[in-house]
Amino acid sequence: MIDFKRLQVNQKEQYESILFSVPNRGCEYSFANLVLWGHQKVAFVHGCAAFFSHFYGRSVYPYPIGNGDRRAVISLILEDAQQRGIPCRITNMLPADWEELNSWFPGRFFRRIDRDGFDYVYAVDDLADLRGRKFQKKRNHFNRFRAEHPDYTVVPLTPENIPQAQCMVEDWYTHRIQEDPHGNYMLETIALSRAFRCYAALQMEGLMLMEGEKILAVTMGSRMSPDTFDIHFEKAREDVEGAYNAINSEFARYLRQKYPEVKFLDREDDMGLEGLRKAKLSYNPDHMVEKSWAYLHEEISYDH
Repeated sequence: MIDFKRLQVNQKEQYESILFSVPNRGCEYSFANLVLWGHQKVAFVHGCAAFFSHFYGRSVYPYPIGNGDRRAVISLILEDAQQRGIPCRITNMLPADWEELNSWFPGRFFRRIDRDGFDYVYAVDDLADLRGRKFQKKRNHFNRFRAEHPDYTVVPLTPENIPQAQCMVEDWYTHRIQEDPHGNYMLETIALSRAFRCYAALQMEGLMLMEGEKILAVTMGSRMSPDTFDIHFEKAREDVEGAYNAINSEFARYLRQKYPEVKFLDREDDMGLEGLRKAKLSYNPDHMVEKSWAYLHEEISYDH
């Protein structure tokens, strides 16, 4: 079997030397997400990074990345799945990955488009400036927020003020669970707790919008490629109109000023949730990261 292991925080440079050398991937490949979410493991083989992830009772192999021998890595993945006695599900494939896989193993795999997993990627300038007719509603919400909270301040998230942010987020979850007692927030709360704990080590960036001592909104993200930041978490008070619009735009402005080379914000997927999909589309993404899954033809019955 492949010797998959959990990524350690001190492996950030080693992993990102591979990630940053390939075309932009989906949010699943950001170092922070691999550390924060679920049971995910990585192996460095044949000059590539191979992955083994386990979510909601399914074990999957996100498509390997790197400029080494990816074909040899796929062959190892096929052997690994057989040795573990599990179906070989290859996930998070870009269109080019499918073409590559199908050329190396013609006729062996079936492809399923994963629309619920598409990432929404936005131009930093669009979110920072909210210019033009297509952003008029967002601009109106932000202007309403500024009019009703003229003394709000933008405060960088630091290890020193993280306890304040944690209290705000805990209140957010308390109210959300009261409104939706059947909602599944367990994985997210675990990941967010890890993010606060490892904030500095993961080189995260974040902001809080404050009115006096009260936090109105908080967000955090990390770099996932030379020109793209991944937005991992964003929480705002539900009783403050425009707070989400405000933290979204302010964080884009903050990143543009601090990292002028960053041109895009990946706000991740919508998980197939209708309301979330509508909200993400309303911000007019610059482009989507299209993804698919691949199954061995003889194993399709495992998932269908």
